[in-house]
Amino acid sequence: MQPLRILSYNVRYFGHATRGLASTRTAMQRIAKAIAALDPLPALVCLQEVETRSLRSTAMHRGDDTQLERFVKMLSAALAEARRPDAYNAYYFPAHAYRLSPRTHVYTTGLAILAHSDFAVDHHNAEMPHDITHRRLHVVKRFKQTRICAHVRFRHRTQPSHGLIDVFNTHLSLPSAWTRSFWTQPRRLGWGPNQLEEARNLVRFVEKERASDRFVVVGDFNALPGSPVYRCLVDDHGWIDAFGQSSRLSLDELVAWPTAGFMRLRMHLDHVFTGRGIRWLDFDDTHAFGDRSAPFYGLSDHMPMVARCRVARGDTIPPRR
Repeated sequence: MQPLRILSYNVRYFGHATRGLASTRTAMQRIAKAIAALDPLPALVCLQEVETRSLRSTAMHRGDDTQLERFVKMLSAALAEARRPDAYNAYYFPAHAYRLSPRTHVYTTGLAILAHSDFAVDHHNAEMPHDITHRRLHVVKRFKQTRICAHVRFRHRTQPSHGLIDVFNTHLSLPSAWTRSFWTQPRRLGWGPNQLEEARNLVRFVEKERASDRFVVVGDFNALPGSPVYRCLVDDHGWIDAFGQSSRLSLDELVAWPTAGFMRLRMHLDHVFTGRGIRWLDFDDTHAFGDRSAPFYGLSDHMPMVARCRVARGDTIPPRR
C-alpha cells in the first residue's frame, strides 16, 4: 500500500469566528478549502466538535441539512474548484444533545470521520459510538457531557483484508474542577482523575475492537504530554506518540509545542497515538497553533494534526483480549 495521510482536527463546531456560539458558512468553506488544498489529500479526515442539527448549528444557515452534510458539500465544491476528482464518504458519531424539547436542541456534540472514496470502510460504529464518559465525579451526573470513541476499520479498495487499519477518533473531557488535583496541579490538563478514567475506558475499547497492531487513535485528549493521561496511554499500554516520535522532541519540548490556544494560553492537547503495525513518515502540513503562515490559521481554537504513514506488511501483534 502507498503511504497514506490521516488528518485529525477539532473544528469547534465551525464557529470559531463567533466564539463557538454559531457555525458560519465562511468558516466551513475556509476549512473545506484548506483540506482540499492538501497534497496529498488525506485518506481519512477525523473531526471533533461537530454538530448534527440544533439552534446553534442552523442559526446562520438555511435548509434541512445537518452540519456534516453541509460541510461535505462544501468540501466537494472546494475539490471541484481545485480540479481534483476526489470525493469523501462521511460518518457522524453523535455524543450528546442539550434539549429544549424532544425536537428542539440548543446544541449537540459529536465526532465525524470522512473516508476518501479510494478507501472502503469495512466496519464503523456510527449507529452506536462507544461511551467512555466517567460520570462518578460530576456533581449533577445527568448534565455531564457524554464523551465517545468513534471507530472505523478501512482499507484501500485494491487491497485485500490484510491491509485493514483500525482508526479511533475521540475527545476526552476537561479535568473536573471538583477534585483536589485541579487546584493543586498547576498544569491541570491531563491530571484530572475523571480524564484518567476516560483514558482507561478508551484503552479497554481500543484493545477489544482493534483487529491487529495496525491501529491509530486520534483526537483532542485535553491532556498534555507527560500528564497521567498521556503516561497511561504511552507508558502503561505501549501506544506510540507518532508526533513525538516523528519530531524527535523531548517531553518538555512537546509540552511547549502548542496544538491549541485559549486567550494567551498555548497547549499541546491533540495527539496521534498508534500501534507498532504503522510506520509514521512525517507530519508535513502540521503547524503550531498561532503560526500565521498555516492555511488553517484562525479557523479554530485548535490546529489539525496531519500525519503521513505507511502500513506494515505481514502479520502484526494481535489485540489483547
